[in-house]
Amino acid sequence: MTIAVDFDGTIVEHRYPEIGKEIPFATDTLKMLIKDHHRVILWSVREGQLLEDAINWCKERGVEFYAVNRDYPEESTENNQHFSRKIKADVWIDDRNLGGLPDWGTIYRMISKHKTWNDLIDEEINNYRMGSYEDNHSKKKKHWWQF
Repeated sequence: MTIAVDFDGTIVEHRYPEIGKEIPFATDTLKMLIKDHHRVILWSVREGQLLEDAINWCKERGVEFYAVNRDYPEESTENNQHFSRKIKADVWIDDRNLGGLPDWGTIYRMISKHKTWNDLIDEEINNYRMGSYEDNHSKKKKHWWQF
């Protein structure tokens, strides 16, 4: 699967043109997706040195993208008259998604298990109806002194 992922607000907090703090589990999830043989493309509005800084920031954390702002590594304006910044991807991970950015654990679950957002909501509703939601989410942990 080809996955296009934004940088600012998605991998790191918005601090453009600076690089913000990593959003929890972003790079770990990206490394897992790459290990699962997905083609992960960095798709960012950053250009020039700002883009290089983002790429290097990711590399320092072990994330090596298949391509950056293009469909494949060799693509360029020189060898493609119809070069476009529109990426041909199966999935886009971006904080500007309708409904916002899910947490990275949910993103990984959706991709690895081929689940849609509706599938996850339906699972939660079914778990609630079956009572397992209450078993897993509502029980308070007893303190050690309570018998």
